[in-house]
Amino acid sequence: MRPFPVVVAGMALAVIMLVSLVVGRYALPLGDILAYVSHALSGGGSLGPERLETIGNLLLEIRLPRILTAALIGAALSVSGAAFQAMFINPLVSPSLLGVLAGASFGAALGMVFCTNWYAVQLATFLGGIAAVGIAVSIARAYRSGGTLMLVLGGIISGALFSALLSLVKYVSDPYNQLPAIVYWLMGNMALADRATVTRAGLPILAGIACLIFMGRHLDVLSMGDEEARALGVNTGLVRTVVIVCATLVSTLTVVLAGIIGWVGLVIPHLVRMAAGPDNRTLLPVSALAGAAYLVLADDVSRLAFAFEIPIGIVTALMGIPFFVLVLKNARKGWQ
Repeated sequence: MRPFPVVVAGMALAVIMLVSLVVGRYALPLGDILAYVSHALSGGGSLGPERLETIGNLLLEIRLPRILTAALIGAALSVSGAAFQAMFINPLVSPSLLGVLAGASFGAALGMVFCTNWYAVQLATFLGGIAAVGIAVSIARAYRSGGTLMLVLGGIISGALFSALLSLVKYVSDPYNQLPAIVYWLMGNMALADRATVTRAGLPILAGIACLIFMGRHLDVLSMGDEEARALGVNTGLVRTVVIVCATLVSTLTVVLAGIIGWVGLVIPHLVRMAAGPDNRTLLPVSALAGAAYLVLADDVSRLAFAFEIPIGIVTALMGIPFFVLVLKNARKGWQ
């Protein structure tokens, strides 16, 4: 792993997160934030109790959970997209193209309609994502002569299937309470982020990201072909299983946190690959940091660019379209 790209991406993420703490509808100067931190650590400071309470509520209940949620989602989608692209040796593969997000959305909506337990919703979301990937990969294996094209087509078929099932769930849901919540949530938004949700989803997301980063060396060997990988002692079946499970886990948890947020898992890994090279030992951690920084920045745009807040899924779609054109342009020249 090359440390320089990781350090640069980490510094960029830290700066963007700090700026995101300061900017917003309610002015929060950096000096007040530092004074609040000083008071929390030592009990001193020049701010009055009312101001301290206001800053504490704004930081700990609104901005910090929202920033951490955006960072977790961006890192999860980016690193899972990079892992899928490396495993399938295809730069156009992403959680959304493989149907993961559609399957996870169906599972989550099903859980929201028939069960209020958060862990049950999380399990339904994960199972929906796993089922979507399984269908896409099964279709690709059934038509081996099609290569990566059949994988993409399998993802399209899988996504269409679960989109139809999601429409069915919305049709049978309560039109006054459940349906508006599902529709608004599917647009992708950070408005409902809170400390409890971040805490519950943060640990499994971080564990999945760490596992995928650890698999970087094995993915490099796997890219040489199954025969070469087996000759070097790599269990190709185990590597693929671990990558699919971990990438699907972190992708589906992002749906639980904020609904469908597309393009991140496709665009960010490709841009990082152009800047830092194809070595997955560097690509995966840099993709995680860059994806986190990108989505925190996109969330700032979603809440500050207009007089009203717009869903972040709309922002990432609008920002991702020109990047996708760039991806297609480079894909025509070949990808290594």
